Amino acid sequence: MAFSPPSAVPKTRTTVPFPRPPVRRHGVPFARDLASYGARTALITPQGEVSYRALAERVAATAERLGPARRLVLLAGANRADALVVHLAALSAGHPVLLVPGDSADTIDALSAAYDPDVVARPDGHGTWTLDERRPRSAHTLHPDLALLLSTSGSTGSPKLVRLSAENLQANAESIATYLGIRDTDRAATTLPPHYCYGLSVIHSHLLRGAGLILTERSVSDADFWEEFRAARGTSLAGVPYTFDLLDRVGFARMRLPHLRYVTQAGGRLAPERVAHYAESGRRAGWELFVMYGQTEATARMAYLPPALAAERPQAVGVPIPGGSFRIGPVDGIDEPDTGELVYSGPNVMLGYAESAADLARGRTVEELHTGDIARRAPDGLYEIVGRRSRFAKILGLRIDPQRVEAILGEHGIRASCAGDDDALAVLAIRAEGVDAARIRRLVADSCGLPPRAIHARTVPELPRLASGKPDHEAVRRLARESQAPPRPGTATDDLRTLYAEILDRTDVTEDSSFVSLGGDSLSYVEMSLRLEQALGVLPTDWHTTPIRELHALDATRRPAGSPGRKRGLRRTLDTGIALRAIGIVLIVGSHVPVFAVQGGAHVLLGVAGFNFARFHLTAHERPDRLRRLGRSIARIAVPSIVWITLVLLLTREYDLANIVLANSLFPQDNSDPEWRYWFVEALVYFLTGLAVLLAVPLLDRAERRSPFGFALALVAVGLVGRYDPWGLAHIRHHLSPTVVFFLFALGWAAARARTTAHRLLLTAVLLITVPGLFPGGQPLRTSIVVGGLMLVLWIPTLPSMDPLNRLAGILAGSSLYIYLTHFHVYPYLRDDSPVLALLVSLAFGVTYGAVATRLTRRLS
Repeated sequence: MAFSPPSAVPKTRTTVPFPRPPVRRHGVPFARDLASYGARTALITPQGEVSYRALAERVAATAERLGPARRLVLLAGANRADALVVHLAALSAGHPVLLVPGDSADTIDALSAAYDPDVVARPDGHGTWTLDERRPRSAHTLHPDLALLLSTSGSTGSPKLVRLSAENLQANAESIATYLGIRDTDRAATTLPPHYCYGLSVIHSHLLRGAGLILTERSVSDADFWEEFRAARGTSLAGVPYTFDLLDRVGFARMRLPHLRYVTQAGGRLAPERVAHYAESGRRAGWELFVMYGQTEATARMAYLPPALAAERPQAVGVPIPGGSFRIGPVDGIDEPDTGELVYSGPNVMLGYAESAADLARGRTVEELHTGDIARRAPDGLYEIVGRRSRFAKILGLRIDPQRVEAILGEHGIRASCAGDDDALAVLAIRAEGVDAARIRRLVADSCGLPPRAIHARTVPELPRLASGKPDHEAVRRLARESQAPPRPGTATDDLRTLYAEILDRTDVTEDSSFVSLGGDSLSYVEMSLRLEQALGVLPTDWHTTPIRELHALDATRRPAGSPGRKRGLRRTLDTGIALRAIGIVLIVGSHVPVFAVQGGAHVLLGVAGFNFARFHLTAHERPDRLRRLGRSIARIAVPSIVWITLVLLLTREYDLANIVLANSLFPQDNSDPEWRYWFVEALVYFLTGLAVLLAVPLLDRAERRSPFGFALALVAVGLVGRYDPWGLAHIRHHLSPTVVFFLFALGWAAARARTTAHRLLLTAVLLITVPGLFPGGQPLRTSIVVGGLMLVLWIPTLPSMDPLNRLAGILAGSSLYIYLTHFHVYPYLRDDSPVLALLVSLAFGVTYGAVATRLTRRLS
């Protein structure tokens, strides 16, 4: 797309001609015309692709359900196909939509009480959107132009909404599609929530042009997001400044995204140096950066910075969008030329505000939009935002009204003064019984949707005021900022950051960190998951890649502010991998004593190890970081093993140097027992080391990132060659040879990468065909244990459990390596007297060795 250089930008009032699109009364054209794109792909979802024809049929069926009589539809928004169908059905049939965040029950309840919707569309307990039709006809007088109601201030539940018309929506979508040059071959990921005008504009503008939407609710910090994006041949990403923080963390600049055409940024000011950095990154990688400026009151967009100017003029918001225009309004106290309040005109300017249901009958009350931003028109014709006239703050893409936050805190008996800037919301509160910074952050986060890290809170004896008696907002910002300090481990047990810092031994934990981003692995996963479940209740299956702020928000939706912690003994779930590690080590030790003869536990644990390898090491981080983390995990397995075997060798002389260096499998040996005891540890270290070498090759690293499941499946195929050992590489104990059992590790890896039922069915077939015959003499029970354990990993992510079982499973699973290492030299002293006691003491001794080894490792680190 070509743009004029800065010198060519006109110096008069800037207006880009753009015809107003025709709009049918009581309906938005792009929502009515979906079927015109026929078999083109409209949606790419985790369940598969949906064509425009199929989407149009679903929309038409839902529109028929809504009926011909206009009704107010409250929709719990989400980047899910069901929610989008309801939204488009209402827009196409002329039913005004009140779009609210689907993950905030408080906001849904508050706006339902304020506006008394005729229909409420929200998910049922199974994640399917259902229509609660409260009345056949509207209880309200709905203005003929009204199409959409959006909040201006995040998710505070404030009754003040923006009233948008069908013409607003169509004009804004047309304008955005024009300056971005959206094609019907484009595919945009839904990186922002649909109740936010920016996220919604991405959806509307792409549907207008017959492009595809990659419907996902994953964060860009999640490795699975990038798998979905690459698999769908994604061409565009949209982000607020916070999104770009996450992109920095996952090494976006070095990612290979062959189909990416452009990246858009809005939702707050991105520092000029970062704009220039991303513009240059895009130039090298072949995509363009569009910096944009907008407000909900303008349906989404008012200005954009042409990509050709991003590196040269990164401090500018650019020029008006097609069809829009700016003027500079006078502001008292500002005498600089071409500087004042930015005022916008265009067909996307809202009808006006609504503060109650009675306002739904009102027509247009606003002709031009006074943005509240102080702007300067530069000599080259580009506009720059230099300040704010109002107290509104845009933080992490959310427009926050500090006065509204003060009112919310007042409802809880807390006198406070709030001020905001581009980075955080500052809150000072009068010190009182039961009022502390943690509670303030929790209340504000719950009410306005900000993560706690973006809330600077402090209690003071008196609120600062100016000589005039007005609140001193600058002092509020300064004092609240001074209160921020890194969390001190051990002083706030309910602080998730403290918990992560304690278990992962990190000092750089932030609200944006996740277990995987902090270098968590399978050894720390057990303790972390169980401690989190005690704090938060049932965890989502992807908690290990979920940022702390989102886990905190999840907890906030389940528990009222100030309520006591989780009760012990409640019904829980237990991660299947943790359960199998706990059961597997008990089976191994119990069969060796023997208390019983149920073998197969070690081979199941190989599959679990492969599963965890894919989850914790094959992240979106760049190759050097992946390899460093993998090296640390190898050391955490090898070092305690070498130390223990060396100690036992000195005491018993049962082993030799090959055992100490975990190389027994590499040398010809006889069939005596002691030297084969640590085959499992050797195999695991070989696998991890070999894969580290493999993934150090840039070509193979890129192949794994492009096709995660395909790469894993290729390794399964390689493993199956070793499974049947055509070249006689296996040692005398065939079923314990690393070359033979690698296929189980690879199957676990592939299970973690399986995304569809077809993937899982394929792996199930491989399991059922290849595991039988692995063990000498058939051993049907052992075979069944291995097949059953890996089937659980493949199909069932969590198992029902109870707190006591979770704690016991966590102790055993977290110490499984150390129990395996030590039990050979514990149970022989007790088994003749009491096999059960020998089992219990072996488990307890291993747990103790694990605790000592972990503590020493952390101290040495």
